[in-house]
Amino acid sequence: MRAVIQRVSRASVSVEGKVLGSIGLGLVVLLGVARDDEERDADYLLEKIVGLRIFKDEAGKFNLSLEDVGGDLMVVSQFTLFGDCRKGRRPSFSDAASPDLAERLYDHFVSASRKTGLTVATGEFRAMMSVELANDGPVTLMLDSRKLF
Repeated sequence: MRAVIQRVSRASVSVEGKVLGSIGLGLVVLLGVARDDEERDADYLLEKIVGLRIFKDEAGKFNLSLEDVGGDLMVVSQFTLFGDCRKGRRPSFSDAASPDLAERLYDHFVSASRKTGLTVATGEFRAMMSVELANDGPVTLMLDSRKLF
């Protein structure tokens, strides 16, 4: 499972011009699911993301987590994170999960996120979405659960 995490001052996601979710200060997580991912991948990434100390403290140091600052979380499915561009000019998505598996693990991630008590916004799985955000910093990080197990 891969996640691109962006620290934002605000963000929204919409489908066909209708806003489905929006957040203020927090993190936008673009979440990609691989064909061999399991719930433990989602659980690992969520724990890591919620605990990342990437918000500034009073001294300007990265010392505070999403929970510490009372931030929000936006989770958007992003199968293209598993696009392999090494050969040719068209990405191969052979490492991406099937839609059924991806949706199940995406839903697990979102459900577990909500159990943390954070405000969680989402897009719509398998929809063409428009994501607007103000990257704060900019701060953008990548996590991959495959590098752990």
